[in-house]
Amino acid sequence: MDLESVKKLLEQEGDIEELVNGLRLRFFEPLIMNFLQVDLIEPGRIICSMKIPPRLLDSGNYLHSSVIATLVDLVGSAAIRTVGGRVGVSVDINVSYLDAASADDDIEIEAKALLVGKAVRVISVELRKKKTRKIFAQGRHTLYLPSAISKM
Repeated sequence: MDLESVKKLLEQEGDIEELVNGLRLRFFEPLIMNFLQVDLIEPGRIICSMKIPPRLLDSGNYLHSSVIATLVDLVGSAAIRTVGGRVGVSVDINVSYLDAASADDDIEIEAKALLVGKAVRVISVELRKKKTRKIFAQGRHTLYLPSAISKM
């Protein structure tokens, strides 16, 4: 691919600017979370499920990696809230992509609060296909509470 083609790929010129400018704030959360169903919720743990809609696929027709990362962030943060903790700000989020998921796959997202300390929160999230129970992505999210700093 030549440099100009790469530039056009990234800039997405054309009619899309009007569409994007018309989107409401934080539009991506409901776009992704719209089909999510909470199956189990208990202190420090949440299990959700969803059927993957075609609009969340990448150019290879697999669940987009950014959608997976967003699920790690949002469902993981909800697990922190189940123990009454404030979420804080992200200092590290990582995702291991172990396999792919496709449109209409039924998936399960399990988030566990591993640590809910005064200044740091750590969450583990696994995404698996319901049919096979195979994990296709695994994430860990670390959050920090800035207000936990002592004033010296």
